Amino acid sequence: MTMKSNVAVAEPVVAPAPAPAERGPGAPALDATSQMEHHDTPPAAPAPAALRHATLEKARRYAVRTAALIMAVVIWHLASTNDFNLFVNFEHVPEPLTVGEAFLAELTGSEFYLHIAHSMQRIAIAYGLAVVLGVTLGVLMGRSKWAEDIILPYIELLRPIPAVAWIPLAILMLPSEQSSIVFITFLGALFPVVLNTVHGVEQTNGVLVRAARCLGASNSAILWHVIIPGAMPSIVTGLAVGMGVAWFSLLAGEIISGQYGIGYFTWTSYTLIQYPQIIIGMLTIGLLGTLSTLLVRLACSPLLRWQPKGARA
Repeated sequence: MTMKSNVAVAEPVVAPAPAPAERGPGAPALDATSQMEHHDTPPAAPAPAALRHATLEKARRYAVRTAALIMAVVIWHLASTNDFNLFVNFEHVPEPLTVGEAFLAELTGSEFYLHIAHSMQRIAIAYGLAVVLGVTLGVLMGRSKWAEDIILPYIELLRPIPAVAWIPLAILMLPSEQSSIVFITFLGALFPVVLNTVHGVEQTNGVLVRAARCLGASNSAILWHVIIPGAMPSIVTGLAVGMGVAWFSLLAGEIISGQYGIGYFTWTSYTLIQYPQIIIGMLTIGLLGTLSTLLVRLACSPLLRWQPKGARA
């Protein structure tokens, strides 16, 4: 027979730890575990402060870029006014103020805008064709060894030929000067787009392709949702480089076989000994090329939202 004990076993009573506000000056500090319990997550920086910091940083960078351009204009002014002649001769180079006055005079007429309009039209047609055909060929070459073996020899053979060398043949083959200039500009933009697209497609992570295939994705779905997004950084680089080469090729064609265009305007100014207009044409080419490349990057930026920002000081 078993006797039931009437003595209750006393449970140890643990006193709750005093709150941080209740601890006296001589009380021991909380240990690491208690501190983590009271501070689970670090306080986030306030959004207005972060936004203000980003705005100030952007303003600082644009101020540095503007100062760099102003410094170049100052050096140009000093070299022109003092007829600097050491390897580079500035004796016949007009001063910035003279070029500015000539530029304002050009803006008052309509012919200058006509030259710009013709050049922009040729760029739009040639560059659009180069983007469509270049990306298509690049994807085919990057995905198929047969396509690469067939197309790559033509690319490598024709790519080193400069735009000026194409002008006589383009004039002979094509029915008008407009079409020949567009063809030369198209060739200049095509090769950077093709080669960068091939590089991007070939560098796509194969693990992602195999994972998508294991999940039941079709070849077309893998192409549109895995390969092309993965290759997009290289494709965008090719598009930006292709825009710059397109302007270079366009000017070569306009100088030799054009009747209108900013390249024709620049070369005609040289033949007529209008030195300020030469610099106006050059600066206009640089400005149009910069704006065109910026538009390309802005148009492609939504496609690169997934890409992490690089670490740069």
